[in-house]
Parts: sequence; C-alpha cells; structure tokens
Amino acid sequence: MRRSPATTVSMVTKPVSHDQQGKIARLAVVVMAAGLGKRMCSKQGKVLHPVAGQAMVLYSVGLGLRVAGDRVAVVVGHQADQVRQVIGHATSAKSGVSPVAIVEQREQLGTGHAVLQSRPVFAVGSQSAPSRYLILNGDTPLLQETTVRELLRVHEAESATVTILTAVLADASGYGRVVRARSGERAVSRIVEDRDADAEEQAIREINVGTYVVDGEFLFNALEKLDPSNAQGEYYLTDIIRLAEQSGRRVAAVVLDNPDEGLGVNTRRQLAEAEQVVRQQIRDRWLDAGVTMIDPSSVWIDATVTVGKDTVLYPNVILEGMTVIGEDCVLRSSVRLKDCTVGTGVEILDHCVCTDSDIEDGAHVGPFVHLRPGVVVRKKAKVGNFVEMKKTDLGEGSKANHLSYLGDAIIGKGVNIGAGTITCNYDGVRKSQTVIGDGVFLGSDTQLIAPVTVGAGAIIAAGTTVTKNVPADALVIGRVPQVNRQGWAARRRALEIGAKRETLNVKRETKSVRLTKKRPVTLKGRQVKKSQ
Repeated sequence: MRRSPATTVSMVTKPVSHDQQGKIARLAVVVMAAGLGKRMCSKQGKVLHPVAGQAMVLYSVGLGLRVAGDRVAVVVGHQADQVRQVIGHATSAKSGVSPVAIVEQREQLGTGHAVLQSRPVFAVGSQSAPSRYLILNGDTPLLQETTVRELLRVHEAESATVTILTAVLADASGYGRVVRARSGERAVSRIVEDRDADAEEQAIREINVGTYVVDGEFLFNALEKLDPSNAQGEYYLTDIIRLAEQSGRRVAAVVLDNPDEGLGVNTRRQLAEAEQVVRQQIRDRWLDAGVTMIDPSSVWIDATVTVGKDTVLYPNVILEGMTVIGEDCVLRSSVRLKDCTVGTGVEILDHCVCTDSDIEDGAHVGPFVHLRPGVVVRKKAKVGNFVEMKKTDLGEGSKANHLSYLGDAIIGKGVNIGAGTITCNYDGVRKSQTVIGDGVFLGSDTQLIAPVTVGAGAIIAAGTTVTKNVPADALVIGRVPQVNRQGWAARRRALEIGAKRETLNVKRETKSVRLTKKRPVTLKGRQVKKSQ
C-alpha cells in the first residue's frame, strides 16, 4: 500500500433514506470480481486470496449486503465457478439460498463491460429497478462501511449523477487521474487512465479509487455508449464521468482521509499489508467490545469469529473460521480453535487444538488437548492432558483427565475415563461406535473394542479389554490373573551375573590366544629375523 498525505472529506448534512436495519432504499450494488490478478503470481484468482481468514471478495459482498440488502450482483470471470462457490457458501449458511446474484463476464473487455453484464439482474427499465448503484471492486478489503455511507450521502446531498471515491497519493503512477473542472466548484470533469494521460495529467496526484455511486437511469444508458478507443482497447467504466459532464450532469467526489483504505490489493506484498491492517482492526473491535487480550499483537482472530465480553485471550491464541466464544472464558497461550462453539465460563489451557467442536458452559479443556471434528464437551465436563477426541459426545460432568483416545463414542453424565483409555473404533474397514452410560467408572489402561455398550453405573477394572456389552452396575475384569513367584527375581539376577562372568572369561582367553600367535615380520615376501 502507498502511504500518502491525508485529505479531509467535506461533510454534508443531508441524510440518505434507509430502513431500520440500515439498508438504503432503492440501492443496488455491483461488485467487480472478474479479474485474474497477474501481479499476484498465483494460480488462484486474486479475489479468492484470503485476508484474515476470508476471501477478499467477501469483504465487498458483505459491505454490499449491509447497505443494500439482497440487491447485490457480483460479476465473475476468471475462475468463475470457484468464486461462485465461495460466495454461495458464505452467504447462504443460514437460509440455504444466497441473496447474491452471480453474473459472468465471459470476455474480459474492461470494467464498463463488466458492470453492463449485471443489467438483467436489476430489471433495468421497470418500476422496481434501483434508483442508484454502488459499484465496488472485489479486491478492496480495507474499504469501510462508514466511507461508503459517506459517499452515498454526498451523492444524495449534491444531487450528483455520479459520485466517485478518490485519494491523493505522493506517487500516483499506474492509477487513473482525477481531472477537476476549472469552475470554482471543483467538480470532477473526467478520469484519465495512466496509459492515456499526457504529461500535465500525469502530474495530477488525485487518483480514482474505483468506487462509484451512479444514478440508475443514467448508468446503463451511458455504458451502452462506451467506446474502446484507448490504449488498452477496453470499455472503461471511468468514461461515464466524461459522458455525464458532457450532458451537463454533476459529478461529485469524496476524498479519502486514509488513501490506503480504498486501494486494491494487487500483489502479495499488498496482501500481507492488508492482512496486518484488517487483523488489527479486528483486535481493536473486540477490545472495544470488552474482550481482554494479554498481548494483542500476538492474537489472531478471523473476520468471521465472534468473542463474548470479559473473555480473556492469552498470547498466541488463534481463532479461525466460524468460531463463536461466549462470555467469561479464558483461553490460555497457544490455543487454536477453528469452527468451534464455546459456551460461557469455559477455560481452555495451553496448547490445545480444536476443530469443528462444541464446548459447553463451564467445561474445562487442556492442556495439550486435540478435539477433532464432531466433538461435544458437555457442561462442566473436563478433558485433560494429552487427550484426543473425535466424533465423541462427552456427557455433563464427565472427566477424561489424561492420556486417552476417545473416538466415535457417546459418553453419559458423570463418567470417569481413566488414564490410557482407548475406544478401539476402527477395525481396518469401518468405524464403529462405543456407548458408555451415566456414572460409569473406567479404570486406567482400558480398551473398548467397538461396537460395544457399557451400561450405567458399571465399573471397568484397570487394564481390562472390553470386547462385549457390559450390563448396568456390573464389575468387569478382563486382564490376565496375577501370579507371584517367590524368589524368582533373585534367581534371575544371579543367572545374569553368572552369564556376565562367563562372557568376560571368554573374552580374556581369546585375547590371550591372539597375543601368543604373532606373525613374523616380513619384507618384500621374505622373513626377517629380529636382532638379539
């Protein structure tokens, strides 16, 4: 990102009409996400690269949904199927139906041509057609909702036909320049792309960010009049500014305080910079919401994560995906959660990794616990040192304190899982389930060969291998009977000492034999007698 001097946004008092949810009436949003992004040097489309755990395009899509409701269209091109899938998955999680329309730009003929592809989505020409369009890029994860609402407000207040977002850069090379009208109003006259600019225009430091608000009755009529007679042979969206000015319509502009906010991510370096900015914004938001972070700079929280107030996050905590953390929780150092739901008052100790699992109120997890997908840790249950669980429901108040593997199991309330317990759920072909009733006591080093059921209140003696169902309240002992042999150990030690002595004597005799049989010294095949 390029750092540049800030320019103050002029404030306008006339409000934009919106509903109780903040959706602006008769507004539609078009997100341009058809480009490949060659400067990313990647096989993956640019807008699919993640920032804070979320594909870049979803930042623009989410912004559009917040200000315009379900009137959002995304123009895709390169890797269209992948982009469509990512957007559909992110926006249809609850209802099963995505509110976002996807349109494809099969030929990459420029930004103006891209926006034109969205016309069928909005029933242009009908009474229900939008009165204004907000046009966003799919590679601007730093763009803020407050900025967009300011842009819409200025558009309405100044009765503009087109309103653009601009920034002032110390080095504007590579960007389209904003050419202002010579009148005192300083209205925008046109935008000149870098390749088409003359020397005077290239000296301009104000650039077009690529975010627009355009009146509905004007937009698609203007797009039909675009001409690809330019250095790139493309239909430039920016040419609608010139067409608006020629027809006597007003073009307004809002200048960003922070130029970096509106600039697109075009390189890996800019992607890394955007990552840091967004993650800091996320941390600030949760700090302001009442979350404690012992070392904020070391905590990573994805954009899709929710954290309750009075929760404490220790250094190097990583929260990913759709994770939801309740209130009054404590997450110690180096905890990593992905797509997990954590209730209130939960403590997760150091070095735990949990994926797609639910941890209910008051539970205690860790340290060094691995919860794989499908785990439910019920209220006040405890999972301790070096326990691995997969697709297991650990009942309320149950304990698996250390050194156990619990997979494909349903475990009742108040169960004690002894150290070294293993649910043997895989026979090499299929996975089978273990069911353990309420109040069961499993002694240390117990193996349960699934499928098997242990009835409520049963006791499994330490070292037992359970191969068949256990009735309720039964005692099961499945180990080899103990035999005590008096003096056996002493005799064994004596034998070991005797064997060591015999070995030592053999080594000595062998060494002595070797010393008495030295070969005579020879020189060139002849025996040499030693001098007396």
